[in-house]
Amino acid sequence: MMPSLPQLLILIAVVVLLFGTKKLRSLGSDLGASIKGFKKAMNDDDDKQDRNDSQQVGNLDSSDNNTNKKE
Repeated sequence: MMPSLPQLLILIAVVVLLFGTKKLRSLGSDLGASIKGFKKAMNDDDDKQDRNDSQQVGNLDSSDNNTNKKE
């Protein structure tokens, strides 16, 4: 069951009163920075894997050329 709009507003007001706006602001910025870092790490990992795959394909191509020359 989804809470209604007045219930959500009351919940938000209680959270702001308990933690304060500075604490919530720093929590939000920390969460945003961690998400940004996670996305950057995922992209770096994908780029690294793509480079490794292309190097492996290049190594296979050069080994095929070497076997053809020996024959």
